[in-house]
Amino acid sequence: MHPILSNRERLFIYLLGWLALALLLTITMAAGRFAWTDAALLVIPLAAIAAFFSLSSWYLCRAFPVRDTPTLRLFGAHLVGAFFFSGALLLLTQGWSFALVTAGNVPVGLDSGDLRLIFGAGVLLYLLVASVHYLLAAFEASRDADRRSFESQLLARDSELKALRAQIDPHFLFNSLNSISALIAVDAAAARAMTVQLAEFFRTSVAAGRRDLITLAEEAELVHRYLEIERVRFGDRLQLVVSIDADARTCHIPPLILQPLAENAVKHGIAQLVQGGTVTVSAGKTSNTLHISMTNPYESTDRTRRPGASFGLNAVRERLRAVAGNDGRIDIRTKDGLYAVDVFLPATL
Repeated sequence: MHPILSNRERLFIYLLGWLALALLLTITMAAGRFAWTDAALLVIPLAAIAAFFSLSSWYLCRAFPVRDTPTLRLFGAHLVGAFFFSGALLLLTQGWSFALVTAGNVPVGLDSGDLRLIFGAGVLLYLLVASVHYLLAAFEASRDADRRSFESQLLARDSELKALRAQIDPHFLFNSLNSISALIAVDAAAARAMTVQLAEFFRTSVAAGRRDLITLAEEAELVHRYLEIERVRFGDRLQLVVSIDADARTCHIPPLILQPLAENAVKHGIAQLVQGGTVTVSAGKTSNTLHISMTNPYESTDRTRRPGASFGLNAVRERLRAVAGNDGRIDIRTKDGLYAVDVFLPATL
């Protein structure tokens, strides 16, 4: 959408600027060999047409963004655009001046010096309007980034509550407390250790949810704490393998992104298999992209588990979209009894 035409306030300021320019040109011409009325009749209609015609430079600005376009190519594109605009303005000015002189409305036409001045002014006006468009584009991009950041903060707070609600799920708490109760009779020390583990997990998850970004290493530790608690219930049926590249460990990600995926892996994968299985978390950094993968075995004949349908996956998708826009996404793969969730987001947030 055009940044000026779509905003009444901007359009008003833009037209006001062109009106001021038209009045200045009228005064300048009236100080020379033109009468006031003749100068106004010649300048104001042409200024109105040029004002709207120059708005087309926005589409060239959009096709050649400053950040992604080489300097020479950017300069060349707008130089061509400026010459086209100024040439069209010159032809229009000549035609309008000839029509006014022929009709007898203006006694004196434009000479070659006036036309050269108009061509040069047209080039400068085009470049000025193009610069305004670039400034507006930068402003819109900054505002969109602020909006995404604000949405991310809201979603992070909301995700914290949702994650805690999922973590303090009745089944999870019941199973954990039941395991602690069973351990008390046979191994009081282990029961105390699990109680501390459970409390530490809740404390860490709450603290992480209050931050905008955490490192991948911190998120992986949170997942490890969660799965260690679940291991008390599942025993050797639940195994965890973590393989994170050194350069990926320091990458920052939104908090509580992987924990819902780990919960899904246990609830929909490991818990449904008699023999259990291994939850594998891997991550690597390629170019400017961070790739995180979580894999677990699942019962392929279980039709109730539809890829992407779970609440946890949808919540993660929403947060990635809010933080990284189109650069953040989730892909799901199923093959040979394995369910894999691939998370892609910028390596620098």
